[in-house]
Amino acid sequence: MSVNNQDFSKIYDEYYQKIVRYLTRLIGALEAEDAAQEVFVKISRSLDKFRGESSLSTWVYRIATNGAMDYLRKPSSKRSSQSTEEKDVPSDEDAGPIDNAPLHDTLLMRKDMNDCIRGIVESLPADYRTVLVLSEFEELTNSEIAEIAGISLDTVKIRLHRARTKLRKALEAKCIFYRDERNELSCDRKTTPLKFLKK
Repeated sequence: MSVNNQDFSKIYDEYYQKIVRYLTRLIGALEAEDAAQEVFVKISRSLDKFRGESSLSTWVYRIATNGAMDYLRKPSSKRSSQSTEEKDVPSDEDAGPIDNAPLHDTLLMRKDMNDCIRGIVESLPADYRTVLVLSEFEELTNSEIAEIAGISLDTVKIRLHRARTKLRKALEAKCIFYRDERNELSCDRKTTPLKFLKK
């Protein structure tokens, strides 16, 4: 593949905002811009090695995903505490049957997430959050997700099933659903009454 500055400019123009949005959902808004800049530095340096064996989109998202995972592994990461949570999750090989039914009301996630859903998605273990965001927000196929994440198709299905199950349970426990002024389904976090107000 012949590469020049024009090639990189086109990629940057097409993907930069998408990758910032994607990284925001994986690592948070404060770090997303810096991480996106690093991603595009890597893309610029590696573009001459891109052979077209995968789609350009898959290749770009793989670089972004690897960058996000590197960030999440850093001890200084605010989300490093999630490693404890992930240890409690059974391995993918131990998974039960896979339920491919769509996540009923939470397909509203394909629109902009509100704070309630965003907070719950961000609390998921990194592996689950990644496949969920790629599937529900970026609308990529399971095969594309497998290639981006470097895992098998079966593992993608298992992680998606678990992520959706965790998300559904958290939404039911922590959120109040309602219709907004546009008659679209939305939600707010449930508030816990202060103990000193209870009688």
